[in-house]
Amino acid sequence: MTEWWRGAVVYQIYPRSFQDSDGDGIGDLKGITARLDHVAGLGVDAIWLSPVFTSPMADMGYDVSDYCDIDPLFGTLADFDALVARAHDLGLKVIIDQVISHSSDRHPAFVQSRANRTNPKADWYVWADPKPDGSPPSNWISVFGGSAWEWDTRRRQYYLHNFLTSQPDFNFHNPEVQDYLLGTMRFWLERGVDGFRLDTVNYYFHDALLRDNGPEPREDNTPAVNPYDMQDHEYSKCRPENLPFLERMRELLDEFDARTMVGEVGEGPRRALRIMEEYTSGRRLHMAYSFDMLGPKFTAGHFRSRVEGFFKAAPQGWPMWAFSNHDVIRHVTRWEKFGAQDDVAKLSAALLLALEGSICLYQGEELGQTETDIEYHELTDPPGFKFWPDYKGRDGCRTPMVWDGSPQGGFTSGTPWLPVKPPQLASNVAAQEAPGSVLACYRKLLGWRKGTALVSGRSTFFDLPEPLLGFRRDDATGSVLCLFNLSDKVAQARVDGVTALDGPQAGAVFKGDRLALAPCGWAWTRCESTASFL
Repeated sequence: MTEWWRGAVVYQIYPRSFQDSDGDGIGDLKGITARLDHVAGLGVDAIWLSPVFTSPMADMGYDVSDYCDIDPLFGTLADFDALVARAHDLGLKVIIDQVISHSSDRHPAFVQSRANRTNPKADWYVWADPKPDGSPPSNWISVFGGSAWEWDTRRRQYYLHNFLTSQPDFNFHNPEVQDYLLGTMRFWLERGVDGFRLDTVNYYFHDALLRDNGPEPREDNTPAVNPYDMQDHEYSKCRPENLPFLERMRELLDEFDARTMVGEVGEGPRRALRIMEEYTSGRRLHMAYSFDMLGPKFTAGHFRSRVEGFFKAAPQGWPMWAFSNHDVIRHVTRWEKFGAQDDVAKLSAALLLALEGSICLYQGEELGQTETDIEYHELTDPPGFKFWPDYKGRDGCRTPMVWDGSPQGGFTSGTPWLPVKPPQLASNVAAQEAPGSVLACYRKLLGWRKGTALVSGRSTFFDLPEPLLGFRRDDATGSVLCLFNLSDKVAQARVDGVTALDGPQAGAVFKGDRLALAPCGWAWTRCESTASFL
């Protein structure tokens, strides 16, 4: 199926934390391959691997020094090939993280580029002269704190880094850079991968005039924890030159059968929908990965506005929704005030898997996993060191997968790179094989969802008071009516066109024309195309 990605459920694997096969405390490719039966057993369609390329690991693999090889921490190219083969045998597609907006400062091209201003790679990265007073060429701020410009004594120039100083940005205005990076993508396509998750896809091009960014409009004058959030990044990212390059990427993928690209669109709410629309229009990205549901908001109005807003802005586009990933606090912890832990986990599963678009699940989400409380001496994440204690970094959502109740959760025979703590250990895979668990709920929902309008049907939302969210999904397979109670109190709605519930539910009681939902209750039911909530 050429458009297998449309409505697909993708399972994100953070390789360092999935399964260690050699006892060094760090997950690896052989470990992932050994655990693929678990992933396939959930009923998902694909896996997304966070970066496994050769890297100094200053940003846990998002600083690449060789785009066409595997870091020894994770294994070898042969191990990667074996993983892809096993995944395909199990019916799973394989998507890999492609981090091409920037490289490691140990990438051979950057080592050469910084040597002088006349070498063949001199213009492969973004270099600029200082202002007359020696200050950086623009006011751009790094996501990880401080100026986005770093002084280099060899060239007597600044180079651009939107993230760590050891992650210099490629100069996409140089056609040679574009050709090189497209070549690295071709390498993996020819190796059998089914697509790419494009990291920081809207950061590729910068304003060639290096104009200063203005302030980001804010509701109050209180400074943000990270000053990056106080700037409107009009000139440092989301440049119009991005669009023709996305079209070049799409041309490359179109040379191969049934491949896909999903772009991580890191952008504030004022521009997010417009950027997602632009990036998925025409022959560009297949999907845009949204940040809109990765925050603290947990209201019916918010979720409805994000889905309706996307398809209004981009009627021919396609989104990918997620509640958790390797960069944010796990959603069961973010939304813990709305109900009991397992109830919030199951409600979140039912809601996410019913939304129009493709879906991304983050490893451990199927266990109702919570954020790990990381102490300062346990930190590994650079932003955590920078902004502690108001921001503790991303380690808390990256702790190892827990497979059983043994001291290290079955993840490793050694000392894990991040700690496995009791609250996370309690939610292990082996302990959730019984009916009624969060894991059992995910399996049931993913199995029921296949072959229904919840895969690719269009949405019709109904005007219901908070905390109720109700909508119907319709396509040629039929219709599914969905209702969710996003609160810790009982709520109910009138239903028209349904005489009995025919689908999975939790805490739902249907009597007469009333559907009552317990706290964090929800229901999916097959229905006629005219069914509605009143």
